[in-house]
Amino acid sequence: MTNPLTASIVCAVLASTACGGSGSGDDDVGDDGGGGDPDGGGGGGDGGGGGPDGPTARFSFFVTSLDTMRAQSGSQDGFGGDLGGLAGADAICQTAAEAVGFGHKTWRAFLSIYNNGSPQHAIDRIGTGPWYDRNERLIAMDVAGLISGNRPAGDAATVNDLPDENGTPLTTFGDSHDILTASNQQGRFDGNSAVASCNDWTDSSPGTANAVRLGHSWPAMSGQHWIRAHSARGCSPGVNLVQDGPGTGTSVGAGGGWGGIYCFALTP
Repeated sequence: MTNPLTASIVCAVLASTACGGSGSGDDDVGDDGGGGDPDGGGGGGDGGGGGPDGPTARFSFFVTSLDTMRAQSGSQDGFGGDLGGLAGADAICQTAAEAVGFGHKTWRAFLSIYNNGSPQHAIDRIGTGPWYDRNERLIAMDVAGLISGNRPAGDAATVNDLPDENGTPLTTFGDSHDILTASNQQGRFDGNSAVASCNDWTDSSPGTANAVRLGHSWPAMSGQHWIRAHSARGCSPGVNLVQDGPGTGTSVGAGGGWGGIYCFALTP
């Protein structure tokens, strides 16, 4: 016979799993659910088991998924370059993390801005590490590890295919590698005016072609660096998950992606 006191203790410790506690699921709002659909953007992820005391407690890095960018912007095309400034971009990260059970951590967007000639650099915004993906795989132990080469100095299985907040590698979704940074390979603002950051992330107009730096969530022929691979065609909203070179139009996603951003927790 099970001792009632023992059972209650087990329930207290394992409330999120064995005793029916609520896990955190995917915020599935895309057109299609499954990963790999070039029009969808949903799917992947374990849908639960996280939270502050769960098996993914060290979760501290992700790329914003297409689903969350669509849901938070209220548009199937996402935000474009108008993220609401740095504060708005941080809120996007915080909201995405909260949706999968990690809103108790403080999250920051890995973005740089011109700031009227006194740049704020992405690399200075994210704490000191270490950082782990949703699957508990190491992204980098420290800042030096983030900028030591084309890819962060972490687990090859994740740094060569950086995942979203659900733990799903971005290759799952098609040609999805372009990530907004406005930064050079050291994570510092790359430009000489606010044009290079979609007017400090407040502009969703066509903007100036080839002015805003993009990183690659996974290595591609057009560039291998995760922070600075090449430049965006413009600042307007848009999603393109089909491999067609630089793409067409002026959207942040024209070359492959949806204008996603990197998000880091200040503490692992």
